[in-house]
Amino acid sequence: MEHALDVCGLEPPQPMIEILSKLSELGPDDVLVVEHFREPVPLYAHLEDAGFAHSIEKLGEARYRLRIWRGA
Repeated sequence: MEHALDVCGLEPPQPMIEILSKLSELGPDDVLVVEHFREPVPLYAHLEDAGFAHSIEKLGEARYRLRIWRGA
């Protein structure tokens, strides 16, 4: 199941806080789909440490789509 989260209108560090808080809601087959205004590079280490995998897609000049799921 996909869960959508749009953090484009939030000021740092709120996007990271919102994303990390949603991770606990993800089940084994769930994906968190995040719309973001920049690539959230500092988030990647947190995801890895917590056992999550991710992919990132650049949609435009200031638009990214991040997908996060529980790692294998």
